Formats: sequence, C-alpha cells, structure tokens
Amino acid sequence: MTDPRHTHMAARTIAAAALGRDPGPMTTAPSSSHHVFAGSDVVLKLIDTDGHTRLNREIALAPHLPPGLAAPLLDSGVHRLGTRNVRYACYARVPGTAPGMGLPGADSTTARVLAEQAVQRLLSLHAWKPTGHVAQLLKEPLDHGGFTSREALVTEVDALAALDGRGAVPRSLLDGLAAIAESAPHHALTNVPVHADCHWDNWLAHDRAVTALLDFEWARFGTPADDWLFLVRFSGPHMETVLDVVARATRTPVESLRSDCEVREAAHLASDLRAALQHPDEQPKLLTDRIRSLEELVVGRYWWRGPRRDRMTPTDSLAEH
Repeated sequence: MTDPRHTHMAARTIAAAALGRDPGPMTTAPSSSHHVFAGSDVVLKLIDTDGHTRLNREIALAPHLPPGLAAPLLDSGVHRLGTRNVRYACYARVPGTAPGMGLPGADSTTARVLAEQAVQRLLSLHAWKPTGHVAQLLKEPLDHGGFTSREALVTEVDALAALDGRGAVPRSLLDGLAAIAESAPHHALTNVPVHADCHWDNWLAHDRAVTALLDFEWARFGTPADDWLFLVRFSGPHMETVLDVVARATRTPVESLRSDCEVREAAHLASDLRAALQHPDEQPKLLTDRIRSLEELVVGRYWWRGPRRDRMTPTDSLAEH
C-alpha cells in the first residue's frame, strides 16, 4: 500500500467523515491482511481494492448480523489514496480488548466465564436465518480450507503428499493426516451461518464480559463444529474447560466434539501446508508453524490427550510406534 503516513492521514479523514468530528488520536493495530487504525470511538480497516475481497463480504453482512453480536458498522466505501483506491470499513469501537490466543493470563474461572459467553453468542449466530442476498452471499464459495467431505480431505492430503517432493513434511505425519482423513465423515453439513475464524484474537472482552465478535470476513454457511474448532483449539491450557463448556451448552458428547474438531483441524492444516509448499517465499514461517501443529495433532494426539479420552483414535497406532 502507499506510504504509511499517507495511509494514516486517510484513516483520519475517513473516520472524521463517519463520526462527523475529529476522531482524535488514532493508533495502528496488528493485522496480517489489513491496515487497521483505532481511535477512542472508532476502528477503521483499510485494504487495497485489488487485494482480497473478504472485507466486502464483512461489510455486506454487518447490517444483518444478530443484534449485539459484532461492532456496529458506521461507514464503508472506497477512498482514493495517492494513485490507488482502498476499500474501507469504519466501525464503532466496542469496549474491551482481545483475550488473545491461548487466553494468556486467564485463570480457569475466567476462561470458563468467557467461553460460556462466547458460546452463547455463537449459538445466536448459528440460529440466525439469513434470507435473500445475504443468504446468497453466505453460500458463495470461499477457499476456507475447512472440512467439506471425506473425499475432498483425502484428495487434499494426497495432493499434499505428491507436492512434497523434498520431504519437508515428515512421512509419519502425512500418514497420520491420511488416517484422520480416511475415517472422516462422508459429508459436512452447510446449513447454519458460521464465523469460521472465531479464535480468541477475534473477540473483545471487558471485565470478564464478552462485548463483541470481530472479523466476519470468512463467514459462510457451515456446521457449528466449524466454530467450535477455533474456540477450543486456541484456548491454550484451558482447552478442556472450553471443550466442556461447548459440550454442555450444545448437549453434545465430548467424544463427538473431539472427533469433529480433529477432522476440521486436519483439513485446515492440509490446506495451509499445501499453500506453504506452493508459495514458500510468501510466508516462510507458515510451513514450520503448520508442521509443528501437525505434530501436535498426530503424534501428540491433541484432541485425545485430555482426561476424558477413552477410545482409540485414527492416529493412535501411528503414535504408539
């Protein structure tokens, strides 16, 4: 994008127009795909119009989401920045900060309280019945890397193995991934709206009260497990606590949740690893990070190492060799 100083000036101009007054000091916020600026009353996301189109999806969904779920959208559009156009979305700032990946600093009680509130918000999203153009938007295909069917996952793992000619991914890990794929359900439902990226960096909380769910760029029709994966997997040492909260709230057996989340994590990892091998220079850390996660999934039997584990999983035989 253009000079950061010009981007900051554009952010202030856009925020002032949305608020009808000077936005005051605005600071940059971390983001892997956007320029994000935050003021005391406003948060602004910017991206080049020739970049990905997921922000368009978020903007179109914002006015129709269940009340109180997300930050209110104040304004959106296209702004001329130097010789380029940028797409922007301007939101009212909601009180709170992100609990963060792994819920750092949270004790078990806080983790349970936050998880209970997050689950209720996700249940309201899953119960939402979008119609018309909003429903059509959620049906549009996305390269989300999630689980769609056993056949698709087997094909993805086979493609990953064929692509990995240099053996960057240990064969034992690919075999474990294939075992999970072979035992996956034949098909995944796509009958409820899901956020599909609801890890703890995308929530806001204030005084142990969840205040908003952010970043609906990956929202689509799916199945609730597509969200439970992100909520549970990124709860760090509180994984078992959050898994229990989800199981109780949804009246789902814990073992079923473990299986559903395991196969979905496998699908995401297979997709990410393929992307990392195809484009090694774009995200050099991606391959290393995903291999480490795959080792946790296959060798560490991440979803089955808790106190409730009471049956063999597809990767047990591999891990015990």
